[in-house]
Amino acid sequence: MQYEELADLAQQLRADAVRAADAAGSGHPTSSMSAAELAAVLLAHHLRYDFDRPDHPGNDRLVLSKGHASPLLYALYRAAGAVDDEELLGYRTLGSRLEGHPTPRLPWVDVATGSLGQGLPVAVGMAIAGQRFDRIPYRVYVLSGDSEMAEGSVWEAVEHAAYNHLDNLTLVVDVNRLGQRGPTRHEHDLDAYARRLHAFGWHTIEVDGHDVQAVDAAFAEARSTVRQPAAILARTRKGHGVEAVEDREGMHGKPLPDAEEAIAELGGVRGIRVTVQRPSEGEVLPAVEDTEPELPRFDVGDEVATRTAFGHALEAVGAARGRVVALDAEVGDSTRAEFFAKAHPDRYIQCYIAEQQMVAAAVGLAARGYVPYASTFAAFLTRAHDFIRMAAVSRAGVNLVGSHAGVAIGQDGPSQMGLEDIAMLRAVHGSTVLYPCDANQTARLVGAMADLDGIRYLRTTRGDTPVIYGPDEDFPVGGSKVLRHHEHDKATVVAAGVTVHEALKAADLLDAEGIPVRVIDLYSVKPVDVETLNDAGGQTGCVLTVEDHHPEGGLGDAVAEAFADGRPAPRTARLAVRAMPASATPEEQLHTSGIDAEAIAAAVKLLVERVIAH
Repeated sequence: MQYEELADLAQQLRADAVRAADAAGSGHPTSSMSAAELAAVLLAHHLRYDFDRPDHPGNDRLVLSKGHASPLLYALYRAAGAVDDEELLGYRTLGSRLEGHPTPRLPWVDVATGSLGQGLPVAVGMAIAGQRFDRIPYRVYVLSGDSEMAEGSVWEAVEHAAYNHLDNLTLVVDVNRLGQRGPTRHEHDLDAYARRLHAFGWHTIEVDGHDVQAVDAAFAEARSTVRQPAAILARTRKGHGVEAVEDREGMHGKPLPDAEEAIAELGGVRGIRVTVQRPSEGEVLPAVEDTEPELPRFDVGDEVATRTAFGHALEAVGAARGRVVALDAEVGDSTRAEFFAKAHPDRYIQCYIAEQQMVAAAVGLAARGYVPYASTFAAFLTRAHDFIRMAAVSRAGVNLVGSHAGVAIGQDGPSQMGLEDIAMLRAVHGSTVLYPCDANQTARLVGAMADLDGIRYLRTTRGDTPVIYGPDEDFPVGGSKVLRHHEHDKATVVAAGVTVHEALKAADLLDAEGIPVRVIDLYSVKPVDVETLNDAGGQTGCVLTVEDHHPEGGLGDAVAEAFADGRPAPRTARLAVRAMPASATPEEQLHTSGIDAEAIAAAVKLLVERVIAH
């Protein structure tokens, strides 16, 4: 396209954004209008994409980090012929693929956006996939707003991209000066952004974002930059093209007051179609042949930490499946992810202490077809909760592993103890939550995770625990194991992870006193084994849950939900970490928190006595 045609295309994108928001009665047209020239030039001159084949390995990737500007993205799709006018005007309606913020319901959207500050971190994962693994020269473009540059996650990504020399990554910052409630921190000071990005090692290009010729040159310069990611800092005006709203406060997130007049001012409705350059047909992904992993085997009676079993199992899964990658937040020696790093250094990504970037990169890698395992301390995954939440919206397949869970870690104290992680991950849509108690169980579940959908979470323990299962035992997701069973059980104890071993000790103590109890290892916390729990509850009449976790949202709640189907429920009680822990030995921690064998036995006796008295 000639530059006059590009300017005309930008006006079409603006008008279409206005039309879509007006039809919906909601949306963000002014945030879309500021970036129209940026989108027009990218689509017509620089993007290589086959809209008929969104899975083409050579396609460039476009991440709309400022996801509220979705009308611009959908207008761009209309210009490319991917959506028609009728679908555009169905924006934000029930059943429409054109949601208020983009999601992968659209085949050309790789990841959901809208939670600001996530687009660039996820794009870093995509760029790493292209540079290190796919080795295909596709580019990753991120269209960001200036307001979200205040997010700390952006700067985690900025540093990670520069450190990894991601010259296939281009960040386009739409510096339109206005945020939701007024001016942004730096307003139109492009140099303020440039200084910060340059300090991290980025190549920066400052440009008038409404000058299509200058924008075109900026994209070309970004493409030619070597061993540095590039950032185009575009000075724009929010609502550009319509005098009534241009650069005016108070217009964020609202349809234009007079859409018909605005569209006329923009030159009316147009039907320009862009023939987008397609990637080369010769670009293919490296062939990978998967085999069945030879998972590690541990002898019954040995003492092995589940985190150690995780590390060995991940190494084995990586040997069998070439698209498995591991991400670490600089604690691989503790989580045991270092076993994978030593065996498969080419597929190991060190994210350093940047948990948001680690999870975001995992999402980006998953979008490119990889199977990521991202691990850190369970406590520190809470820092990345919004990224995990948005990963579920993105329909991403990501494996998360949290080690050093619960008070059982001992002397390090509460800052290092994951005591909220099960609740956090159970609340994520479509998630799977697994909490193994021994090494063979851990190994099997690590292998199973690779083939699951959605967000998968595995919780591991720091200290050594007895191996109680043989290496050939099966552990289906959604299942459980009944470890103690008598014909006349007086109660059921449900445990997971470290408390399974305490429950078994308690069962021995109680059996010596003539109180037989059933012990269930509920290693699958979500989905939960409803059938086994209901059978046990119905047969024993009372259920005690024991967890190394806060009482809210953890194992106890998972079990309670199994009894919430309207059938008569057993009497239930919960043991959990209810006080704020302090430094102590693991044994002292379990005792002080009231979740050791002694506490379990006492609680069962009290529960049974109440049932008999009642």
